[in-house]
Amino acid sequence: MRLEEVYLGIDTSCYTTSLCFLGRDGAVKAEARRILTVREGRCGLQQSEMVYQHTRNLPDLMEQALQEARERELALKVLAIGVSTQPRPLPDSYMPAFLAGAGLARSLAAVNQLPLYAISHQENHLEAGIWSAGGPAAERFLLLHASGGTTDLLLAERQEPEGRYLLTQVGGSKDLHAGQFVDRVGVALGLSFPAGPALERLAAAASQPLELPVAVQKTQVSLSGPATAALRQLKAGADPAALAAGVEYVLSETFVRMLRNGADRYQVDQVLL
Repeated sequence: MRLEEVYLGIDTSCYTTSLCFLGRDGAVKAEARRILTVREGRCGLQQSEMVYQHTRNLPDLMEQALQEARERELALKVLAIGVSTQPRPLPDSYMPAFLAGAGLARSLAAVNQLPLYAISHQENHLEAGIWSAGGPAAERFLLLHASGGTTDLLLAERQEPEGRYLLTQVGGSKDLHAGQFVDRVGVALGLSFPAGPALERLAAAASQPLELPVAVQKTQVSLSGPATAALRQLKAGADPAALAAGVEYVLSETFVRMLRNGADRYQVDQVLL
């Protein structure tokens, strides 16, 4: 067995329980994640159900990740713990789902006398994105955070000396989030929730996307109109594959227009998606 000094990261968001042991060299030593279970035909979970599933998942995932480390003949020595405790880095940002991960992280840190670092889910995505994409290295860049609960365009500005980022929202969706758009149409198509992977596979079979409206005004976007149009087309007998491809096209075109407008307005030339 080889001793490996690692940092433990925990995240309990909508809709995934995840944890990771990251080495001092920046490489993943062991990790595990599980998507929360949603009954067929439903478009989401109540926060209480998320907390319940996260609480049940975390011990299983911890055992799974540590088993992976043993199979790699690694003995892990945790140096510090990081955990997502809120959706965004704002004083009034709160979501019960994060209590499950925060409670475990605080308990482990207290018992083992380890440093504990609280971070928002959005900052977590930012740091993970920089880690996996290898940048941007710029002091100022745009961050597009699109998920089931977020469609935000943010100006990220590196703060010294701590190296964290000040995030200022400069655009985003006025109504539905990107993931809600995908799931609303996907579930109507008979796909399981969350519908992203299945909708992507369905769209791959289309010869061309079905035309749907795109609504972008500077850096503000709307996805409720495209969603309503998609559901109307489905009711009228539209080809499912073409409709799925149309949803993908709407999202890509919406993001491109919003990013171009934001880059021009804030004079930045690098973007993290």
